[in-house]
Amino acid sequence: MIPAGAHRRQIGNRIRADNTTLPGLDAMTYIEPARLTAGSLRVPLVGVPIRDGRMTGRRRIPRTLVAGLLLVIAAFAGARVYQLLASSSSTAASPIDVPGSERGALAAGGEPRGALLPRSQRRGAPAEADGAVPNGTTVFHDEIPGVANLDPSLLRALRRAATDAAGHGVEFFVNSGWRSPEYQEHLFREAVSKYGSEREAARWVATPSTSAHVSGDAVDVGFAATAWLSKHGAEYGLCQIYRNELWHYELRREAVDQGCPPMYDDPTQDPRMQQ
Repeated sequence: MIPAGAHRRQIGNRIRADNTTLPGLDAMTYIEPARLTAGSLRVPLVGVPIRDGRMTGRRRIPRTLVAGLLLVIAAFAGARVYQLLASSSSTAASPIDVPGSERGALAAGGEPRGALLPRSQRRGAPAEADGAVPNGTTVFHDEIPGVANLDPSLLRALRRAATDAAGHGVEFFVNSGWRSPEYQEHLFREAVSKYGSEREAARWVATPSTSAHVSGDAVDVGFAATAWLSKHGAEYGLCQIYRNELWHYELRREAVDQGCPPMYDDPTQDPRMQQ
């Protein structure tokens, strides 16, 4: 067995005298290996002097450092949760290309059935030939049947208004225009399924035999055009017909001189819908 003093000298030869990180040898308490027990073991802390088996200068971790570490951990965890939520929500569908007559449910605080998927992804969804319009369609897109098949007088009035509105930075987008009877029937059946009865569905979607969209006499415009037409539409004979459908406009020639007629609360009050 190496005497305690000799053991200290051997270790001391391997440690620089000016090492300020480890405690000095003279300050360390030596315990022979043979006498080590769980109760007698002392582990010196880096930079903490030990004299007579006791720490004489215990250093505490500053509370600000602890608080900073906790904030970093919390921020990292929060960022991770946000990434997971963002990832899941990015795959959720949004209301894309919703026909104007279906949007009444949105105005009333509801969600039209089928409006959460692009029309091309809906089961049995109508195509452009039936009057479905792609996003970004304006009143000047003659190649789109939903625009080209509108009543010529209505289309001319829309284009005059759109030309003047463009001078104020407003563009007239079309959400729905002319529709085939098949398309209108498809929308009406969706509304019946959504609202539970034909009577309730009729407040938002007309039947193929009564719809002004099927005859080409109605257009559903975008939000910017709706706001502009609510102030200037009468000058072009363009009037909102139903109070619950802010986007639905039809041509009323007399409105140029007399102003637009009073609106119906919804289509069920329109005598044309009673046929």
